[in-house]
Amino acid sequence: MIVAVIPTYNERSNIARLLGRRFRALPDIHVLFVDDNSPDGTGEEILNLRHTYPGITLLSRPKKQGLGSAYREGLTLALENVSWRAIVMMDADLSHEPEALPAMLRELARADVVIGSRYVRGGNVKNWSWLRQALSRFGNWYARMILRESIRDLTAGFYAIRREALDAITIPGIRSEGYAFQIELKLAFFRKNLNIKEVPITFFERTAGASKLGFSTIWEALVLPWKLRLAKSLLRS
Repeated sequence: MIVAVIPTYNERSNIARLLGRRFRALPDIHVLFVDDNSPDGTGEEILNLRHTYPGITLLSRPKKQGLGSAYREGLTLALENVSWRAIVMMDADLSHEPEALPAMLRELARADVVIGSRYVRGGNVKNWSWLRQALSRFGNWYARMILRESIRDLTAGFYAIRREALDAITIPGIRSEGYAFQIELKLAFFRKNLNIKEVPITFFERTAGASKLGFSTIWEALVLPWKLRLAKSLLRS
């Protein structure tokens, strides 16, 4: 079985569309939402939709604790269910197309981790300003140069992962939040010499709700690669 782990915060306007498209693409998938007590009633909307869409679990948290924290709890919970052999990670705002999942899961037959990438040949970004695209590309180049890793889209948040790959890393040890969490997670996979494959996707800017990108998220993503490089150097010495 497959489970999708999806953090949510103020995504009420996207949940019904997300679930509709998700179950059309993969009727048997289970969805594990991790909601940080969204003021807009996202948690209540998820509970209401369980009557329409079976196979939904809601992990409700008392307050906003961040993307990385949500993924740590969600992934840890996913590993507790031994029947879930593949784990999907994706955004709740439909930036990641559910229709891309069948192809990503097929690639998982030949890889341990499959990343939906904006920046490999065939990948694309829709409806971003030139400034947002430039910042994203610079951020990925910056992290690659510091960490000396080959992944083109280090900040990507769209994954299909074998259960064994998640078992191989220490999830609580990934302490970052925001986009920095995505960088640190990929580095954890690299350190275990797992087979990582990037496949092209089209990334869509959200059409409903507000972006969570803020200064603290950007700052963490700038500082983290240097911390990780230092940690790599210490491990080798």
